[in-house]
Amino acid sequence: MEFLLALGAIMACLGVVLGAFGAHALKDKFASPHYAAIWETAVQYHMYHALGLIGLGILSSDALLGASSMLSWAGYLMFAGIVFFSGSLYVLAVTGVKKLGAITPIGGMLFIVAWVLVAISAFA
Repeated sequence: MEFLLALGAIMACLGVVLGAFGAHALKDKFASPHYAAIWETAVQYHMYHALGLIGLGILSSDALLGASSMLSWAGYLMFAGIVFFSGSLYVLAVTGVKKLGAITPIGGMLFIVAWVLVAISAFA
């Protein structure tokens, strides 16, 4: 599915930009090293799942698995996971607003469900 491939590439690009931004522009702006580590975690999971989206785009166009609604859902859930998980950590790292920590596990669950759907698609 070309959409997932393109979305993954855009998310990977954004992950690189945000990683560089955190390492350079925000380097001295974080309130403590703890918040810099939170930013790094956000970037890591952002990139892992951007690559996951690229992989889903490739798998969806491959004759092995082909386009399936489960793979599409997995892609949408991965994207939502990036927004909820990494997005909340990015904002937490910059603002220090700890209430956003309640959103982060939702993104984690979205990641988990997405990978379960990928596994089910492989066995289906």
